[in-house]
Amino acid sequence: MNVFRLTGDLSHLAAIIILLLKIWKSRSCAGISGKSQILFAVVFTTRYLDLLTSFISLYNTSMKLIYIGCAYATVYLIYMKFRATYDGNHDSFRVEFLVVPVGGLAVLINHNFSLMEILWTFSIYLESVAILPQLFMISKTGEAETITTHYLFCLGLYRALYLLNWIWRYYFEGFLDMIAILAGLVQTILYCDFFYLYVTKVLKGKKLSLPAGHKGKREEKSDRQCSQGAEQQHCESKERVAAQVLPESCAHQLGYLLKREKWEEVNAVHFDMLL
Repeated sequence: MNVFRLTGDLSHLAAIIILLLKIWKSRSCAGISGKSQILFAVVFTTRYLDLLTSFISLYNTSMKLIYIGCAYATVYLIYMKFRATYDGNHDSFRVEFLVVPVGGLAVLINHNFSLMEILWTFSIYLESVAILPQLFMISKTGEAETITTHYLFCLGLYRALYLLNWIWRYYFEGFLDMIAILAGLVQTILYCDFFYLYVTKVLKGKKLSLPAGHKGKREEKSDRQCSQGAEQQHCESKERVAAQVLPESCAHQLGYLLKREKWEEVNAVHFDMLL
């Protein structure tokens, strides 16, 4: 085992521990994508089925069991124990758009057309995109807690170190796995934008927040419509109250001014009525 694989495994383990501690200590899973965690649980389950058929080393077996156990523990905390704090409205990524194409790709492109090999290949492809629901959730909310960014950084660092591990193994062991390398490259690219924000903001003590431009036009239009609707309801409510308690002529005049938001004239009418 080379230093890149060892540090990659430790970085991966650190990411998992950070996430579990964040949820447990805060008693909240706010800002965490449950869909990403389900995908990671599927990744580890399909990848480590060889635990049932072979033994490589104590380290290898222990790490696999830790990954599987922690993945399902995280899913349990999000969807069962702290379900009330889960933000399902923002965790709206359509995971079927990831699982179905990845499953098809695993059947078409693999090292050996057998069930175990297809499932292993499926896990490699799926892991490369499993973080997308989490990144999508951050893009919708526009910000992320500092502890969540530490989790994502360690997760991205793990994959980058594993790329160096594959390069090391190619040059010093003559081992080449193009499926793992290409999938790892895709996953690392997905983290690039986040790495930039992490270095320029989080490491300088600032909270990771996205620029206003990251908010979708449809969401902005919806917010404007909601704001306009609330203002209209507010004016209509004031008009109804005026009609109930004021003389008819004054109520009509006040209602006319309210619709046009002429607040100075509204105050003048209200003062005249008091006199």
